[in-house]
Amino acid sequence: MRRLSRRAHPVCVTPHGQNPGTPPGVPPGMPPPALTQALAEAATDAVEAVGGYAGGVYLRSGTEGLLRLSVLAGLPGELFRPWSRMHTNRPFPVAEVHRSGQPVQLSDVEESMRRFPQLVASLPFPFASLYAPVVAGRERFGVLVVLRPPSPGLPAGARDRERMTRAGLRLGEVLAELSAGGTGVWWPGDPICVQLPSGAVPPVRFGSFDWDLASGTVTMDDGLRSILGVPDPSPLRIEALTSRLDPEDGYALWAAARRTGAADGGGSVRRLRLKGPDGGLHLLEVSARSRFVGTDGHGHLAGTLVDLGTGLVGSDATDRLPRAILAIDRLGRVTYVNERTERLLGRPRGALAGRPLWEALPWFGQPFHEEQLRAALLSTEPVRFLARPEDGRWLSVSLHPGRDGVTMVLVPEEDPVPETAVPSPPPTPSTRAGDGLGSEAARAASLYRPVALAIALTEAVTARQVSAVVTEELLPAFGGRQLAIYLLSDRRLYLAWETGFPPGFLDPFDGVALDAHVPGVDVLTSGRAMFFESMQVLNRAYPELPLDADTGARAFLPLIASGRPVGSCILGFDGPRDFGPEERAVLTALAGLIAQALERAQRYDTEAAVARGLQDALLPHRLPVRQGLETVGRYLPGTQGMDVGGDWYDVVETARGELALVIGDVQGHGVAAAATMGQLRSAVRAFALSGLPPQEVVRGTNRLLIDLDPGQFASACYVLLDAHTGDVQAVRAGHPQPLLRHPDGTAELLDIAGGVVLGVDGRAAYPVTRLRLAEGAVLALFTDGLVERPGADIDEGVERLRRTLASTGSLPLAEAADRLMHEAVRSSDRPDDIALLLASRWLRRGG
Repeated sequence: MRRLSRRAHPVCVTPHGQNPGTPPGVPPGMPPPALTQALAEAATDAVEAVGGYAGGVYLRSGTEGLLRLSVLAGLPGELFRPWSRMHTNRPFPVAEVHRSGQPVQLSDVEESMRRFPQLVASLPFPFASLYAPVVAGRERFGVLVVLRPPSPGLPAGARDRERMTRAGLRLGEVLAELSAGGTGVWWPGDPICVQLPSGAVPPVRFGSFDWDLASGTVTMDDGLRSILGVPDPSPLRIEALTSRLDPEDGYALWAAARRTGAADGGGSVRRLRLKGPDGGLHLLEVSARSRFVGTDGHGHLAGTLVDLGTGLVGSDATDRLPRAILAIDRLGRVTYVNERTERLLGRPRGALAGRPLWEALPWFGQPFHEEQLRAALLSTEPVRFLARPEDGRWLSVSLHPGRDGVTMVLVPEEDPVPETAVPSPPPTPSTRAGDGLGSEAARAASLYRPVALAIALTEAVTARQVSAVVTEELLPAFGGRQLAIYLLSDRRLYLAWETGFPPGFLDPFDGVALDAHVPGVDVLTSGRAMFFESMQVLNRAYPELPLDADTGARAFLPLIASGRPVGSCILGFDGPRDFGPEERAVLTALAGLIAQALERAQRYDTEAAVARGLQDALLPHRLPVRQGLETVGRYLPGTQGMDVGGDWYDVVETARGELALVIGDVQGHGVAAAATMGQLRSAVRAFALSGLPPQEVVRGTNRLLIDLDPGQFASACYVLLDAHTGDVQAVRAGHPQPLLRHPDGTAELLDIAGGVVLGVDGRAAYPVTRLRLAEGAVLALFTDGLVERPGADIDEGVERLRRTLASTGSLPLAEAADRLMHEAVRSSDRPDDIALLLASRWLRRGG
């Protein structure tokens, strides 16, 4: 990534400007104010509605198949420029939501890794995200996005899903009205950055008191009574005031009173911590005049209290801290600099405040430091690293994110340890003499490494497979020769994989305890990667550590998944190596992906065994045989190594002699999805056997799913078929339309009325569509895995399936099903779970 200071800046605005029709700061040539205002309000409202910390809206552009990030709320546009353009055929959640028209919720980085590895590869930070289509009728305008803290293992709740969906629909209605009025609803360029409303800051308030030292009474003005919540204007005992002070502040106030007769005329007490009516502490400035005699001849202590609020008091308090502190808002603008920061950086506050961080501190425009700031803004977890500004001094930098911004602590590092754990940055590809690789191409090449590894890791389900992927993808990309992976168990590290090291060299480190002073343990316990440019540097840092070679370089990476230690990884290189900032950032990010894959692999064996048992128990072993009707089912799990997903089908004989055909798709894979699938199959079977009409079967199943698991949802298609008459009653809940092949060999996509997916709205209604199946016709029910293909519109897959079904001709139904499955697998690089159910009415042939 190029230095940020070289780029044009996105426009930054607040969500509500002084003129409600024209957001401030929007230059001429930008989209109409009504459009930008609608987008900004939708983004900020959605973030607040679901408890997020950032969000935005992707809007269609003037280029076919290209979405542009139009509004970015709560994040600096400069740091997220690479994600401002999204082609609708990309394997990213924004593209999928726009293509499918269905919302997506990703609760944590593991779910994101499973479903959208490219997203995690490019933004390898722990965050959750929710996406809703912005639609009005059949018109698709774009996608609404909200980012929020992750909730590992807990999917988005039904209320938040509904809020996101409604927010997308509301914005779609507004955009449709603008479009009907002649406003062009498309986005031409860079996003507008929107500052989210900050937390409430107490206003500056004033109050005064007059303490009669002889009588011990205090008179307060209206301002002070308002601050303290004292409605009675009558004088109070001094204890009423001091009881609201912390003891040390109360002593200071009494000391000032005792000095009323002192020669220096008394003193001044500042920063009293006064308890408000809610029990919270208010910091107040007190200027006390102790040599005051009132009209009654008594000594008085008078003072003025100024409630400065949290913002202004913070600046005075942090000036006394022994650390350089700097704060930025969520758009990256410097909002506060304390006095020690001025001295450390040699620049006055006025030259720093209000400027973007990468302009105030140009070294923050380097790719490695950009990545650290992105990590803090997205993960909401503290980030610590070493930096070396232009003056050559090492700084230990800590980033502490919060709802309204990031607080940065800068500490000079006189002698970083290990000596070269973070070496000085080498020249970037764009500045190396004789390097013909442009900066954009170099960045694209570096981004390919994590993308390729992330994709490959999604296919690996055991620790050995993960290690093999790292050997095949990571080592060649960086020119490495040695690899060792250790996994944590019972506070010890055990060697799980090695390649390239001398035979037996690593044996002494197998089972090493976490209190051992070796780099593989130190990186795991500290959470900080270490890079050694040469074996000599490694030897100086760890003189007792045996070495396997005299020349080379080593990288020790902590394997930590979502804050949980998994193990450590050693990368070895034959010759000395200069680990540049971008390479260190990429390796650190890749270590997180490897850790997630290994943690997932450690759970695989148990989960796979349970899943295999569930599959055997839940999918039907045989389908009912009925004269005049033949049925065939097929199932194929799409995730390699996982034996069951959420797709299912069933055929039920009802009490009235009809056959109920049902097919469904539960969100997700694995044991949880399989368990939900089994509950739904049992519910549908029970409702069908009881003789309920189709719409009531689906409605009852919907209510049951909401009661069982409010965080889960599923699609389904239910068909009630009379084999003798061919009469069909069909109900659809967010599921793909079935296909029908006529006896003459033509095939068509049926138009079955549908309701929302199961598990979203307990009051949803599901209309019935009636039709008649001719003799020799074939009805095909399928899940979306049969027609979806990465990078292609789902309509293309449906058309491909329709043509294949038509081509089956007079093939036996089992062979026709096999051909449909074969075509789906052949045309897809990595199919999702697939369920297929075919029903053929052949009454005359059977008679």
